[in-house]
Amino acid sequence: MFMSLSRLIDSINDRIAALASWAILLAVVICTLNALVRYFFNYSSNAWLEIQWYLFSAVFLLASAHTLRRDEHVRIDVIVARFSKRTQVWIDLFGFVLFLLPVCLLILWHGVPYAMDTIRSGEISGNAGGLIVWPARILIPLGFALLILQGVSEIIKRIAFLAGRIDGHEFARHVATPADEIAAIKAANKID
Repeated sequence: MFMSLSRLIDSINDRIAALASWAILLAVVICTLNALVRYFFNYSSNAWLEIQWYLFSAVFLLASAHTLRRDEHVRIDVIVARFSKRTQVWIDLFGFVLFLLPVCLLILWHGVPYAMDTIRSGEISGNAGGLIVWPARILIPLGFALLILQGVSEIIKRIAFLAGRIDGHEFARHVATPADEIAAIKAANKID
């Protein structure tokens, strides 16, 4: 039952990250158009700059849980890689329970009222021609709620590994090593 919950959380965060990735393309298009309009027509707007910040915030906050799922967050692999897989899993559990979840809960605790106050007040950016602020501020509790859910999923997977119910591929790092990438390029180009 817990592994089903973990897979559901993983699936939700994968879908949200896929949607958030489109914000990168949108930000690039807006940035390009903004630069062209400023260059050719000598016109600019703070709203166009702020929407780029909002889109970056959306990518960063909404894809953080997916990054955790893929084990691509900054780590101390130089030290941890020397330990056995079980010890690495215990270190992960320790980090999730004592650091990740409490910090995320604290930010969520303060982030929800912060976002709600902005929605109620209808706050607008202090910049001339700026945008309403609540869409960016609501991303904070949303992003950290997703990170909490993913933390719970990762804890479930680590406990299942320690109990011998899964083999660890469910939470293995998804990033290829440089040697793997070179081998894949060589294989794709049939280079020896």
